[in-house]
Amino acid sequence: MTDFPNLPAALSEALAQKGYEALTPVQEAVSDPALAGRDLLVSAQTGSGKTVAFGLAIASELLADAGLPPPDVPRALVVAPTRELAQQVQRELEWLYAKAGAVIVGAIGGMDARGERRALERGAHIVVGTPGRICDHIRRGALDLSELRAVVLDEADEMLDMGFREDLEFILEAAPETRRTLLFSATVPPEIARLAKTFQRDAERISTIAAKSQHADIDYRALIVDKTDREKAVVNLLRFHEPERAIVFCSTRVAVTYLTGKLLNRGLSVVALSGELTQDERSRALQMLRDGRAHVCIATDVAARGIDLPGLELVIHADLPINKEALLHRSGRTGRAGAKGISALVVPMNARGKAERLLREAGVTAHWDAAPGPDEILAKDRERILLIPQLTAPAKADEAEDIDRLLASFEPRQLAAAVLRDFRASRSAPEDLVPVSGDGPKPRERAEFDRATWIRLSVGHDGWVDPKWLLPMLCRAGDLTRRDIGAIRVMEDHTFVQIHADAAQRFLSALAPSMQLEDKGKVEVLAAAPEGIDRPAPKPARWSAKPAREGGYKARSYDKPREDGPKKPHRKGPSKSEWTPDGAAPKARKAAPWAREGGHGAAAKAAKPAGKPAAKFGKPGGNKRPK
Repeated sequence: MTDFPNLPAALSEALAQKGYEALTPVQEAVSDPALAGRDLLVSAQTGSGKTVAFGLAIASELLADAGLPPPDVPRALVVAPTRELAQQVQRELEWLYAKAGAVIVGAIGGMDARGERRALERGAHIVVGTPGRICDHIRRGALDLSELRAVVLDEADEMLDMGFREDLEFILEAAPETRRTLLFSATVPPEIARLAKTFQRDAERISTIAAKSQHADIDYRALIVDKTDREKAVVNLLRFHEPERAIVFCSTRVAVTYLTGKLLNRGLSVVALSGELTQDERSRALQMLRDGRAHVCIATDVAARGIDLPGLELVIHADLPINKEALLHRSGRTGRAGAKGISALVVPMNARGKAERLLREAGVTAHWDAAPGPDEILAKDRERILLIPQLTAPAKADEAEDIDRLLASFEPRQLAAAVLRDFRASRSAPEDLVPVSGDGPKPRERAEFDRATWIRLSVGHDGWVDPKWLLPMLCRAGDLTRRDIGAIRVMEDHTFVQIHADAAQRFLSALAPSMQLEDKGKVEVLAAAPEGIDRPAPKPARWSAKPAREGGYKARSYDKPREDGPKKPHRKGPSKSEWTPDGAAPKARKAAPWAREGGHGAAAKAAKPAGKPAAKFGKPGGNKRPK
């Protein structure tokens, strides 16, 4: 049996039975006896065994010489950002502490809260949960932290990104000041550093991430596709690799639902995983992947952190990640525990720049290529059919009679055709893709535009053409990127546009057959660069032409002479409506309302006879409300 000298015997035996021959670097680092009792701030690569690592790190607080005490109030608390990760942590700690007899209770959002409270009343050694549910149990008095010796925050950076700062601060303030605080995070942004400074005491910083090196067990690939072929590229990737387990990441729940339906229609064994599903549905989807009833999971980034699916061979980014952290965490679902995996980014032509930036910021080198097409997939099938178990397994004794009858009834060629048809019928047909270049994005200098095609638009300054909105219109209508467009020269009644030679055919194919650029006129291809292109026509005046005034400058709109007629009266004089058309004296002004008889001004009051006040509510001389 493999020996782990720095660990308690119960944990060493559990690791050996699980098949561990050696500890990973992060597990080795946190189990160092010199760090016993100290706070830790740990960062490590995804798939490096962080869950087992903090299980080993808190062993000194749980396992004394006499073993574990009877279950009572919790001695350790583990907080995870998502339900799936919390359940996974609970499963990992259960087998790790099974020999020690530890009682582990979950406090996970979406699960039965009353059942969790009853389990806490019976007693526990370790509690694993999500921030919101843990805070709820603390406020209700169901979770007693008075004897807590260790708090572990797993994926702390993700919990802060998800808005759990207040919950984490509440939990840490409710825990005894003498407890250990262990923060495990893939990255250490400034927010994590501030949290560590506030709630940790002289924390030891541990990092097992090699500087400027990518995960050696993950093969990154960037696959260029036409912007209309994203779904087809995903189908072809799954058909080409035929993984036992794969996960496809989308950016939204709507995209997950849509892509799940598309793949189910193509006969693929697919489950969905997103935030809109109930906890039971999410747990059932993950269990179907683990036991082989499903082979592909379509998920949002809810599955990008901490989810461990054994044997996950392929990660497909159907939608590009929003940042480098999302890219690394998504890709980290494969290539775990020494296994090899592939992380494939589906990159539309108009998103090459974004993909290149993501890979550069993440420090990842990817192999650029086109997505696999039907010819490559069928060639792979020809190799795969020779390795299927039905052909390679030896015949059994109880099958001999049926085999002889088949051979006597059919020619070998007919039997081979039946095997081939059955093989193809169980698989989706590969999709045809628009041919694209598999080269990676190459920064293009302006000097390369000597190989360019010039086009002429039948609209110019007279149609209010502006390069600021014309450029995105060209990219949208002609399937171009900004790098594909060179000079734009707007003339009086037409516009010249320079398009790189490599993109010209794609642009013209997108506009065919109408050769109309939306509602901005016809497009005409020029045989050569137009003459005088270096001197674009000046923009015309936005007002009608006027004779030049003395002094040599153009007449402006406010220099035109006034129309015949009386001048506009001064503001203090009579209003314009009071002047007659022939310029005669103004009309007599009407008396003001307050000066007329019955008005409400001083004159009106003077005109009223003295007497009793006006009657109210219909009763003369009284102000009381009628009964």
